[in-house]
Amino acid sequence: MFGKEVYIARRARLKELLKGEKGIAVFLGNMPAPAQYRDNCYKFRQDSSWLYFFGIDEPGFAAIIDLESGEETLFGDDVSIDDIIWMGPQPSVAARAEEVGIGLTQAYAKLDWAVSEAIIKGRPIHTLPPSRWYNRQKLQALGIGGDAPSKSGAGYSKALIRAVVEMRLVKEPCEIEAIDAACILGQKMHTVARRGIRLGRIEQEIVGEMEGVTLGEGWGVSFETILTQHGEVFHNHGHSFVIEPGRLMVIDAGAEANSHYASDFTRTYPTGGKYTPKQQDIYQIVYDCHELAFSLIRPGVAYRDVHLAVARKMLEELSGLGLVHGDLDEMVALGIAGLFMPHGLGHNMGLDVHDMEDLGEDLVGYDDDQKRSSQLGLGSLRMARRLKAGNVITDEPGIYFIPDLIELWKKEGTGRDFVNYQALVDGYYDFGGIRLEDDVLVTPDGARRLGGERLPASVEEIEAAIAADQLQ
Repeated sequence: MFGKEVYIARRARLKELLKGEKGIAVFLGNMPAPAQYRDNCYKFRQDSSWLYFFGIDEPGFAAIIDLESGEETLFGDDVSIDDIIWMGPQPSVAARAEEVGIGLTQAYAKLDWAVSEAIIKGRPIHTLPPSRWYNRQKLQALGIGGDAPSKSGAGYSKALIRAVVEMRLVKEPCEIEAIDAACILGQKMHTVARRGIRLGRIEQEIVGEMEGVTLGEGWGVSFETILTQHGEVFHNHGHSFVIEPGRLMVIDAGAEANSHYASDFTRTYPTGGKYTPKQQDIYQIVYDCHELAFSLIRPGVAYRDVHLAVARKMLEELSGLGLVHGDLDEMVALGIAGLFMPHGLGHNMGLDVHDMEDLGEDLVGYDDDQKRSSQLGLGSLRMARRLKAGNVITDEPGIYFIPDLIELWKKEGTGRDFVNYQALVDGYYDFGGIRLEDDVLVTPDGARRLGGERLPASVEEIEAAIAADQLQ
């Protein structure tokens, strides 16, 4: 939790952005979520927008901001003796309110009355799309909200969503410091993972070691760890395989600090310590694309254009290997790069590893004059906006050889004038995939990578690091 002046200032700016809007804004903190039965819950994680504006990292709270009077009310219940028996003494709701600069408190049950009163008076109710089932049900019981959105934010207050997105997209100095700390922790977990790669080990052993770092020094992982010798499967969460020689180990993992700010890094290691010539050729292309993307990041540049520049670079170097051929601009326009990189170049990051995507992916990642592409790859780009100083984004190009996708394109004739399908079939169906990812802050005059000392990234750096690991 930051100092209360941070939360006071954030709510004041929110009210300024919503100046002219009528009614009330209703915010719900998260409730405990049972895993098997009521008293055995998943590890509690607070709603990120709630943390941003109210900071209280405990379940059972809600708040209303009156957009016309400016009045702020915190709703929650003081603990009973039964609670104290199990949990020990807890701060009062009034004390919690004081910590974040709110003067008015009410019992949680009064939330229903306050919302009902506003509805009866015909006052607009502004809410954000909830990510948790309980909160969705709570809003519906109050007679507000709608279905959880996938991309558009439909059914909720567009004015409130836009205001929150505008604020959370540009990180404050205290947030940048928190993200740097999360990145340093993420780099530490990745270093532990790299040092744990040994032939004959089970992947799960390494996952346990690296996730232990985040639990020992932070809240835990910022998303489910990807550690796999089948990197062509993007979200491969199975960790049951024995580490074999000659394979590529993709490790995509991040730490969530106790502040709840996230990190997200990816490295791809040769399991035997050195890349084969073919692996090195493909890795070098990914590395070159990664460095190109970083060099282009600066205020005013649309990240969509950076994605397209990376696609062109990728196709140019794949052409040098004989895997594609033809006019580069035509291939980029047709989306041929999507065969090799079916995902977008990056996403926003902050209190969520995919920051604010619960509010509507397009509202968060696209400017009003931008439209999401239907192409494979470009269509999955989560962050396309013109960059501003204070944005925190990921830079994560990759190349993957996915046999089923290659067979589908080949069967349908997609890209038949540009793709050397025979070369892919003959030499790359057992290759896997390569991804390289860093977290980047957009600065007033360019960009910087977040965290401490950068994880080894080039072929030479990675092979040298693995060689040094084996001496320890």
